[in-house]
Amino acid sequence: MTQDEQHLNLLSIFHYIFGGLAALVSCFPFIYLAMGIAMLCGAFDGEDDLPKVIGWLFTIFPSISILLGWTLSVLIIIVGRKLKRRVSRTFCLVIAGIECILMPFGTVLGVFTIVVLMKESVQKLFTAKTPFA
Repeated sequence: MTQDEQHLNLLSIFHYIFGGLAALVSCFPFIYLAMGIAMLCGAFDGEDDLPKVIGWLFTIFPSISILLGWTLSVLIIIVGRKLKRRVSRTFCLVIAGIECILMPFGTVLGVFTIVVLMKESVQKLFTAKTPFA
C-alpha cells in the first residue's frame, strides 16, 4: 500500500467520524424546536402571552438548521465512502471546500483533503477507477 493510499484511507475514516459528530451536533436545535412546539401548543400561556410568531420562529429555524446539518453530515459520510473507493474526485473536492466552513475540525479535514486530492499521484488513483467498479 502506497503512502497516497494510506492518506486516502485515513481521510476516509476521519470523514466517517466527522460526519457522525456533525450529525450529533445537528441534533442540538431539537431543544429550540421543542420550545417552539410548546409555545404553539400554549404551554407558556399566562398573563403575558407570547405572540404565535415567536413560536413559529422557534419551530421553523431549528427545523431548517437540523435538516441542513443532517444533509451536510450525510454528504460528509458519502465523501468518506467515495474516498475509500477512489471515485468522484470532484465531488470530494467540492464537499471538502464546504467542510472548511465548519471550524475548527472541518477546516483541518477539508484542507487536508484538498491537499491530498490535488496531488498528481492521487489523481491517477482516481482516474484508474471507473465510477461503476
